[in-house]
Amino acid sequence: MTYCVGLRLNRGLVFMSDTRTNAGVDNISTFRKMHTWCKPGDRLITLLSAGNLATTQTVVSMLEEHTKAASERHPDIMEAPSMFEVARLVGATVREVIKTATDGGYQSEATFSATFILGGQVAGGSMRMFLIYPEGNFIEATEDNPFFQIGEHKYGKPILVRAYDPEMSFEMATKLLYVSFDSTLKSNLSVGLPLDLQFYERDSLTKGYEKRIQATDPYYRKISDGWSDALRTAFNSLPDFERD
Repeated sequence: MTYCVGLRLNRGLVFMSDTRTNAGVDNISTFRKMHTWCKPGDRLITLLSAGNLATTQTVVSMLEEHTKAASERHPDIMEAPSMFEVARLVGATVREVIKTATDGGYQSEATFSATFILGGQVAGGSMRMFLIYPEGNFIEATEDNPFFQIGEHKYGKPILVRAYDPEMSFEMATKLLYVSFDSTLKSNLSVGLPLDLQFYERDSLTKGYEKRIQATDPYYRKISDGWSDALRTAFNSLPDFERD
């Protein structure tokens, strides 16, 4: 399993992903799930992945290969005229990879399932973010639906729903994501450190701040411990139950 989040703020986009993959409790590995393509001044594209590792890696590899040798049959996300077209190309690649994997056998299509968060901006267009499904179709983040989660999202969603504000700074959004991920890590062993963090500033058309967060990261430890203490304090401040 995995956990990835993309937040759409008024000032830009914030992405965070874990790095744990597992095929059983005795086969746990670390793989990067955040992938970025950048042509400064022209476009910034970031892709977060969740699902079957072989499927997600094949999708990313195919997108990378197409940037080196684009053709009419395999268009290049680095030449697509808009983020909508980038989303369409990623969706088509997901569909192609899953179809190829399922054509040969008896396994269900769900075995090869993969979901992606795509965000960024192409020169001449607006900053956009999409959630891409295994079927290749997608939806776009809006003011009413300003963030996407993929993977093991249920534990980290409540804090996002309660505390998200589109006017947040990148720093406040990062604190929010730290709490969301910490809640998930404490509840599900299939999500694990290190975490990858990235900012994209609206209209910058280049990479923003990036960081890999390890278990020993001082700020992560401070947030994790502080959130636990704050929850205990809030719980203890609630009125006690009284029998009728």
